[in-house]
Amino acid sequence: MTSQDRRDAAALLVLRLGLAWFMFLWAAHKLITPKQYQQLAKHFDGVTVEISQIYLAGSVQILLCLLAALGIFRFASYGALAVMHFYTITRRWEGFFDPFALNGKGFPIHRNQVIDLAVMGAFVALLLMIARDHWSLGGWLRRRMGPRWWQ
Repeated sequence: MTSQDRRDAAALLVLRLGLAWFMFLWAAHKLITPKQYQQLAKHFDGVTVEISQIYLAGSVQILLCLLAALGIFRFASYGALAVMHFYTITRRWEGFFDPFALNGKGFPIHRNQVIDLAVMGAFVALLLMIARDHWSLGGWLRRRMGPRWWQ
């Protein structure tokens, strides 16, 4: 492995762990405060979801975060987290058109949407660089078992 390969692998490790942690926090909150997500589903989507459905969704998301953090089934786990995040972006798109809006106390009210775009860009970069993700379990399996273990 060249020094450039090691730098790429280190950068992707940091990126992968950061993204997995970011998504894990949102997923864990579904288990900690499920009623909040029940209210959000009602407000944004006009649907009623059961607490058990929120627990199931949060648990699946946590599993995907663990797979992504370890770099297992990389296309599936990184891609699933990216799709989930993209869904969040599509639900909050109006804030992108007024990124400098302030509330009555001067607090920026759309800054999370700006952060969302940066996170989406990071997911795209992670997926584009997946072949350079050498310091993941999936990368190790690919080197040990051959190309069919690309995940």
